[in-house]
Amino acid sequence: MKTKSPVRVVALLSLAVSLAVVAGMTGCVAVAAGAGAGAAVAWVRGELQTNLSADFENAVRATNRALTQLQLAKISEKKDALNAVITARNAADKKIEIQLANAARNLTKVEIRVGVFGDEPLSIAILEKIKDNL
Repeated sequence: MKTKSPVRVVALLSLAVSLAVVAGMTGCVAVAAGAGAGAAVAWVRGELQTNLSADFENAVRATNRALTQLQLAKISEKKDALNAVITARNAADKKIEIQLANAARNLTKVEIRVGVFGDEPLSIAILEKIKDNL
Protein backbone atom coordinates (compact mmCIF):
# COMPACT_ATOMS: atom_id res chain seq x y z
CA MET A 1 0.00 0.00 0.00
CA LYS A 2 1.34 3.41 -0.97
CA THR A 3 1.67 6.13 1.64
CA LYS A 4 1.37 9.80 0.81
CA SER A 5 4.39 11.97 1.33
CA PRO A 6 4.18 14.50 4.17
CA VAL A 7 4.65 17.36 1.70
CA ARG A 8 1.63 16.27 -0.33
CA VAL A 9 -0.52 15.92 2.80
CA VAL A 10 0.45 19.42 3.94
CA ALA A 11 -0.31 20.82 0.47
CA LEU A 12 -3.76 19.20 0.44
CA LEU A 13 -4.53 20.47 3.94
CA SER A 14 -3.40 23.97 2.97
CA LEU A 15 -5.66 23.90 -0.07
CA ALA A 16 -8.63 22.74 2.02
CA VAL A 17 -8.09 25.47 4.61
CA SER A 18 -7.71 28.11 1.88
CA LEU A 19 -10.94 27.05 0.21
CA ALA A 20 -12.77 27.12 3.54
CA VAL A 21 -11.52 30.64 4.28
CA VAL A 22 -12.52 31.90 0.82
CA ALA A 23 -15.96 30.29 1.11
CA GLY A 24 -16.46 31.98 4.47
CA MET A 25 -15.56 35.39 3.09
CA THR A 26 -18.18 35.53 0.36
CA GLY A 27 -20.42 38.47 1.03
CA CYS A 28 -17.91 40.29 3.22
CA VAL A 29 -15.53 41.56 0.58
CA ALA A 30 -15.56 41.10 -3.13
CA VAL A 31 -13.02 42.94 -5.22
CA ALA A 32 -13.49 43.46 -8.90
CA ALA A 33 -11.13 45.02 -11.35
CA GLY A 34 -12.69 46.71 -14.27
CA ALA A 35 -15.49 49.17 -13.67
CA GLY A 36 -13.46 51.37 -15.97
CA ALA A 37 -9.81 52.12 -16.67
CA GLY A 38 -8.24 49.61 -14.31
CA ALA A 39 -9.66 51.11 -11.14
CA ALA A 40 -10.26 48.69 -8.30
CA VAL A 41 -13.77 48.54 -6.95
CA ALA A 42 -14.54 46.84 -3.64
CA TRP A 43 -17.91 45.63 -2.44
CA VAL A 44 -17.66 45.69 1.36
CA ARG A 45 -20.64 44.79 3.54
CA GLY A 46 -23.18 46.25 1.14
CA GLU A 47 -21.14 49.29 0.18
CA LEU A 48 -19.30 50.02 -3.07
CA GLN A 49 -15.89 51.61 -2.46
CA THR A 50 -13.43 52.99 -4.97
CA ASN A 51 -11.08 55.86 -5.71
CA LEU A 52 -11.54 58.22 -8.64
CA SER A 53 -8.69 59.97 -10.39
CA ALA A 54 -10.47 63.28 -10.13
CA ASP A 55 -10.36 66.52 -8.20
CA PHE A 56 -12.75 66.54 -5.22
CA GLU A 57 -14.86 69.47 -6.48
CA ASN A 58 -15.20 67.89 -9.94
CA ALA A 59 -16.21 64.57 -8.37
CA VAL A 60 -18.94 66.27 -6.33
CA ARG A 61 -20.27 68.07 -9.44
CA ALA A 62 -20.15 64.80 -11.43
CA THR A 63 -22.06 63.03 -8.66
CA ASN A 64 -24.81 65.65 -8.66
CA ARG A 65 -25.10 65.47 -12.47
CA ALA A 66 -25.25 61.65 -12.29
CA LEU A 67 -28.13 61.78 -9.81
CA THR A 68 -30.04 64.15 -12.09
CA GLN A 69 -29.38 62.02 -15.18
CA LEU A 70 -30.50 58.86 -13.37
CA GLN A 71 -33.63 60.71 -12.19
CA LEU A 72 -32.86 60.08 -8.53
CA ALA A 73 -34.42 62.51 -6.04
CA LYS A 74 -31.68 64.38 -4.19
CA ILE A 75 -32.66 64.76 -0.53
CA SER A 76 -29.64 66.50 0.98
CA GLU A 77 -26.02 67.46 0.51
CA LYS A 78 -23.53 68.19 3.27
CA LYS A 79 -20.14 69.39 2.10
CA ASP A 80 -16.96 70.97 3.34
CA ALA A 81 -13.48 71.20 1.82
CA LEU A 82 -12.63 67.56 2.61
CA ASN A 83 -15.86 65.54 2.67
CA ALA A 84 -19.27 65.46 1.04
CA VAL A 85 -22.31 63.32 1.80
CA ILE A 86 -25.06 63.33 -0.79
CA THR A 87 -28.32 61.57 0.01
CA ALA A 88 -30.93 60.65 -2.59
CA ARG A 89 -33.87 58.28 -3.07
CA ASN A 90 -34.89 56.19 -6.05
CA ALA A 91 -38.42 55.41 -7.34
CA ALA A 92 -38.64 52.45 -4.94
CA ASP A 93 -37.88 54.91 -2.09
CA LYS A 94 -34.53 53.27 -1.31
CA LYS A 95 -32.10 55.60 0.41
CA ILE A 96 -28.90 56.17 -1.56
CA GLU A 97 -25.96 57.68 0.28
CA ILE A 98 -22.83 58.73 -1.57
CA GLN A 99 -19.82 59.78 0.47
CA LEU A 100 -16.90 61.52 -1.20
CA ALA A 101 -13.61 62.29 0.52
CA ASN A 102 -10.76 64.46 -0.70
CA ALA A 103 -8.00 61.83 -0.44
CA ALA A 104 -5.23 63.72 -2.27
CA ARG A 105 -4.70 66.02 -5.19
CA ASN A 106 -6.71 64.55 -8.09
CA LEU A 107 -7.85 61.59 -5.97
CA THR A 108 -11.32 61.28 -4.47
CA LYS A 109 -12.51 58.33 -2.40
CA VAL A 110 -16.11 57.34 -3.18
CA GLU A 111 -18.44 55.14 -1.12
CA ILE A 112 -21.95 54.31 -2.33
CA ARG A 113 -24.58 52.55 -0.21
CA VAL A 114 -28.10 51.77 -1.42
CA GLY A 115 -30.60 50.86 1.27
CA VAL A 116 -29.61 49.00 4.41
CA PHE A 117 -28.03 45.94 2.84
CA GLY A 118 -26.76 47.47 -0.40
CA ASP A 119 -27.66 47.02 -4.06
CA GLU A 120 -24.55 46.21 -6.07
CA PRO A 121 -26.00 46.66 -9.60
CA LEU A 122 -27.52 50.04 -8.73
CA SER A 123 -24.33 51.15 -6.95
CA ILE A 124 -22.25 50.23 -10.01
CA ALA A 125 -24.70 52.05 -12.32
CA ILE A 126 -24.37 55.20 -10.18
CA LEU A 127 -20.56 54.92 -10.16
CA GLU A 128 -20.43 54.49 -13.93
CA LYS A 129 -22.65 57.55 -14.44
CA ILE A 130 -20.39 59.57 -12.09
CA LYS A 131 -17.37 58.50 -14.16
CA ASP A 132 -19.18 59.50 -17.38
CA ASN A 133 -19.56 63.01 -15.98
CA LEU A 134 -15.92 63.52 -15.02
